[in-house]
Amino acid sequence: MDLLCDVATVMRSGRPSSARVAWHAPWGQRFPSVPGSAGFQVILQGACWLIPPSGDPVALGVGDVLFAPRGLGYGLADTPVRDLAEPYCDPTEDSDLFVSDFIGQDGPLTVTLCGGYRLAPGRAHPLLQDLPDLLHLPARLGHHPQLRAAVDLLGAEVERPHMGADTVVLALLDTLLIYILRAWFADLPSQPRTGWAAAMADPAISAALSAVHRDPAHPWTVRTLADQAGLSRAAFSHRFATLIGQPPLTYLTWWRLTLAARMLRDSDASLSEVAARVGYGSEFSFANAFKREYGTAPGRYRRQAA
Repeated sequence: MDLLCDVATVMRSGRPSSARVAWHAPWGQRFPSVPGSAGFQVILQGACWLIPPSGDPVALGVGDVLFAPRGLGYGLADTPVRDLAEPYCDPTEDSDLFVSDFIGQDGPLTVTLCGGYRLAPGRAHPLLQDLPDLLHLPARLGHHPQLRAAVDLLGAEVERPHMGADTVVLALLDTLLIYILRAWFADLPSQPRTGWAAAMADPAISAALSAVHRDPAHPWTVRTLADQAGLSRAAFSHRFATLIGQPPLTYLTWWRLTLAARMLRDSDASLSEVAARVGYGSEFSFANAFKREYGTAPGRYRRQAA
């Protein structure tokens, strides 16, 4: 679905970053909570333990993927009882797109690949709110081959950058995020599903969401979205609000203005162009809607974001 591409690219603010780290035992590292971010860890070599904020430690092996969609803090260590050092780095704050580092001396080796995404302030897609605080995707033979391929490509590029590495790494980081989301949805049991997981598995609601994300400027109404879903207006409105948590046109407005804010930050399109591209018939109506959502006029928002 285009929705997953939008979560990966439109919701992100600024450049992501990544780091390949070789840890030699003994080691233990605390990764801090970073509100307004999302981050991942992949075990490329060796083994280690996830030390969550609460609950028992979890053993991690080669190919395991961790994803923190809301920037929750956690620890990694060579044993489940190791003291954790204070934060070594924050990939959402570090300026380098990718780094490679070596920690420790000559003990058993674990190699991790971490990445961080700064999310647009207050605009994290509600899909991310339905994910667990820490999503663990264990490696299993034959499972999610595209995710494993993206991990291998990203790990190799970060370890030995070549010409064009910036473009390759940026694309692979976004690709990896999409594959992580795909894998999580695929691994969910068919029943029960709630929220966005249920919405994306529902052919009717999924069709309506795809239409909105494919062409947000279209003059959608509840009737035309219900037609996309193949449902009556009443049945569609009820099912959409139950699964998504808001009425169809409320979500449509939220998404249009989220796209508009992204364009204001990242392009030099005029206000009238932005308005037209997100479905507003005039700059005046767009400015009023934007101010209601963001508390400031679009022109001022652009200047503040510069």
